[in-house]
Order: sequence, then C-alpha cells, then structure tokens
Amino acid sequence: MTADLTGGTAAPAGTDPLAALRAAARARTEQRESAKAAHHAERARQAAQGRETRSPDELREIARRGAELLHGVGTPGVEGATRPEATADEVVAWAAREFGTSVAVACSMADAVLPHVVAAQIPWVDVLFLDTGYHFAETVGTRDAVEQQLDVTIVDVRPELTVAQQDAAHGKDLFGRDPALCCQLRKVEPLHRTLAGYEVWVTGVRRDEAPTRTGTPLVTFDEKNGLVKINPLAAWSFDDLLAYAARHQVVLNPLLHDGYPSIGCQPCTRRVAPGEDPRAGRWAGLDKTECGLHV
Repeated sequence: MTADLTGGTAAPAGTDPLAALRAAARARTEQRESAKAAHHAERARQAAQGRETRSPDELREIARRGAELLHGVGTPGVEGATRPEATADEVVAWAAREFGTSVAVACSMADAVLPHVVAAQIPWVDVLFLDTGYHFAETVGTRDAVEQQLDVTIVDVRPELTVAQQDAAHGKDLFGRDPALCCQLRKVEPLHRTLAGYEVWVTGVRRDEAPTRTGTPLVTFDEKNGLVKINPLAAWSFDDLLAYAARHQVVLNPLLHDGYPSIGCQPCTRRVAPGEDPRAGRWAGLDKTECGLHV
C-alpha cells in the first residue's frame, strides 16, 4: 500500500481502482437481464396456455366501466364537483388489473416519463417506438437510453417501406408534398398493425398540448384500432412532466430544452418561439396539426 496525496491509502500498485464499480455495474446488468428473461418466459408460458381473446364489445364495456370509475364528477375546484379524477398511478393500476401484460405504451421518445410511470406497476411492459426513418439523432439516442435505463421492452415499429422504397414508390420527400399520406404510411398503419396484439394502449397525450387535445379522457375505447386507450398524463402540464422527470431522474430528449416542446420527425418539426403554442413547430405552415394517431 502507498499513501495518496490526500493522506488516505491508495490502491495497491497494479490494481484497477474502478474494478469494484465495474463489477457492481455488471452485476446490476446481469440481474436486470435475468428479471427481463423471467418476465418474458412467464408471458410465453401464459401465451402457450392460451388466453381468451376478448371481443371489441367486451373491451368497449371495460372502457366504459373504467371511465365511470376513473373520470371525475364535476370540475375540480368548482362547486358541485363530487369526485376528483384518478391520478396517473391510479389509471395505470387499473390497467394492470384489467389487462395484465396485454398492454402497449406508445412513446415518441420526447421523454421517458410515461414508460417510467407505467413500468413502475407493469415491469418490462412493451414500449412501442415508431421508427419512421426520419427521427432526430437525439430522439434515437433517447430511445437507446430508455432501453438501457428502464425496466421496459422496446418494440421498434417500422413501416412496410424503407425511406428509399417510399421515395421510389411515391417520389422523394413525400412529407413535403403530402404529409398526411407520409404519416399514414410511416406512423398510423404500422401502429395499427402492431396494436392488434394488445387489448389496451397507453399514450402520453396531455390536454395542455393543443386545442385539439383539451378534451382528452383518461380512458376511452379506440374505435379505429379496436382496443382500449388510456391517457394517464392527460391532466398534467408540461411543467408537471419536467418536475416528474427531475424528481425521478428520468431521461429527457435534449431537444426539449432546445426549443422543441413537441418533437416529431426532423423534416416536419421546427423550433418554437417563446409564447407560441407548444405544437406550433409541427408541420409549420401547413394545414395539419395531428399525425393521425390520436384522431
């Protein structure tokens, strides 16, 4: 042993002072992978036993009961309100009881708050990432960080056509000429195909995001996709989301702090000026405000 300059005892010559940290990190990784494997083995076992698939009518009724249970009665703070609406955790707990593992979380990778909220009660839940081929590098990086840091299962949902194949079939840069068709091909249709394997999907839609979203319910039946849809964060503000991320050290897409409060595909997203609508940077200059996933 030798004394270090601070008066403490230095590590023996030839030893790696970071070895213990690396060993601990490897142990955590192995433990995490073991838990993930056990979870997926149990899902496979349940699938092999055969779970009765519930019909759209049955799921519609479950959504009705869920809305009745979770939605508030009256406006909070207004005379006549008799019951506050459920919290995000209460909505997720209800989904876990009703649907087990037949749950999909849709995440744009603007942040990891929604996956974090859901995974706390449904570990290794499937998180669907719409890999359009047009994402910012920061968004792809956030996706990778979420996969490494959270107890979730990332499912990359891809279009039938690559960007090059779409250019060949529809002409280059379809997003600039017909953004609705581009979104349909690269987002809406791939998600629709993927959701066929689930009974409920979870979104991070918030009422404060845009005028088109002010009436977002906590629970509804998605007629277009034929399954239940829940929006646990509907009542949250953007500040609520940032506060949660800070409190739980949840990864955020760095673009959120670079003038992009709403993040979509790179060609169709611009920075938002102070005071502008948070979604003003999406399809700027076009008569389009939604990609089609939530309408």
